[in-house]
Amino acid sequence: MPFYENVFIARQEISATQVDALVDQFTAILGENAGAMKKKEYWGLKNLAFRIRKNRKGHYVLMNIDAPPAAVHEMERQMRLNEDVIRFLTVRVDALEEGQSAMLQARGREDRPRRFDDRPRRFEDRGGRFEDRGGRFEDRGGRFEDRGGRSDDRPGRGAESRSEVPQAEQAEGES
Repeated sequence: MPFYENVFIARQEISATQVDALVDQFTAILGENAGAMKKKEYWGLKNLAFRIRKNRKGHYVLMNIDAPPAAVHEMERQMRLNEDVIRFLTVRVDALEEGQSAMLQARGREDRPRRFDDRPRRFEDRGGRFEDRGGRFEDRGGRFEDRGGRSDDRPGRGAESRSEVPQAEQAEGES
């Protein structure tokens, strides 16, 4: 018989015991159709990435199934009819995984240090934010001088170009 992995999400309003009752109901459907559930993992109540049927959270359950396709289709039909099941996904696999799934392995990584403990603090090893660099504008001579901002000494821009040059030409023309 082929192997399947099924993940379904149940509504957040039901309890964990009611989720177990749903799993038992789906296991009974598989058993009636010559199938078997090899493994069940309850991943817990998790946040959904987006709202599904007005729910923001859901109970996640993974089931590894060894059953004929007709049994899986009947189980999926019952999942569609059940109001407590928000979503489900069934995938055919070549072999069933032994041990915990990746979701439960990620939960059990307390032995490894947390990522932010490994990193140096933001400003501890480099001094403060501006202390080691000096002031922001004091060392550079003010706001516009260091950047080549507008000043009166550039030709065609300053006061000389507007008022003094025409006066000089007028003075030469009068003499």
